[in-house]
Amino acid sequence: MEFRPCIDIHNGKVKQIVGGSLRDEGDFAKENFVSEMDAAFFAEYYRKDGIRGGHIILLNSPDSAFYEATKAQAVKALRAYPGAFQIGGGINDRNAAYFLEQGASHVIVTSYVFSDGKVDYAKLQKLVESVGKKRLTLDLSCRKRDGNYYIVTDRWQKFTDETVTRELLDKLSGYADEFLIHAVDVEGKSAGIEEELVKLLGDWDGLSVTYAGGVGSFSDLQKLKAYGRGRVNVTIGSALDLFGGDMPYREVLAFVREEA
Repeated sequence: MEFRPCIDIHNGKVKQIVGGSLRDEGDFAKENFVSEMDAAFFAEYYRKDGIRGGHIILLNSPDSAFYEATKAQAVKALRAYPGAFQIGGGINDRNAAYFLEQGASHVIVTSYVFSDGKVDYAKLQKLVESVGKKRLTLDLSCRKRDGNYYIVTDRWQKFTDETVTRELLDKLSGYADEFLIHAVDVEGKSAGIEEELVKLLGDWDGLSVTYAGGVGSFSDLQKLKAYGRGRVNVTIGSALDLFGGDMPYREVLAFVREEA
């Protein structure tokens, strides 16, 4: 298990939000934390500790009046720590190369590779041919409905027909280098992880997987390591003291490194 940092950007600000509250209409999100520092500050902070493999997420739609400000913040972070961060949010075959050129190690994609609620493998293959499998992370963020974890797109607002299963992970692993999975219903609540989802991910022995959502204590980290069988990496947002939470960043690093 590795600690993977996150820099979430919404309306041109580094924020931590309640994931399920995000709405394109009015560029709304319920906020847990809004930083006075820019995204480059956090990139530099992680750079000092040599932490890599984290993700920068643009939480505004490309149609939003705030998108350019959000994008500018993301680019600042990429340039501050080249090759260390993956970037997601509105990525497609037309703009992926731009973000890689700005310093992203990978582009993170969800919505672009879905059509009519299903994975569009033609689009996915086109993206692989454009950027290369080794520079592509698939975001399979999901919400639970009728006992299954359905992948959600469009900034976690739209349910697809695809569920996170071992079979889907196997199939998609031929197109990507890593998976990023936010448990959207607990994202930003710091009230516990989606244990069933983590167990599913831990039982799958494939690509590198990063889980985000609900971690609010060191007990949650212990559960994540146990249920994820040490295979599942972790992102902590709202609960981290860097973002106004109660979990000390240094102690989190020490815990993860000791438990690795």
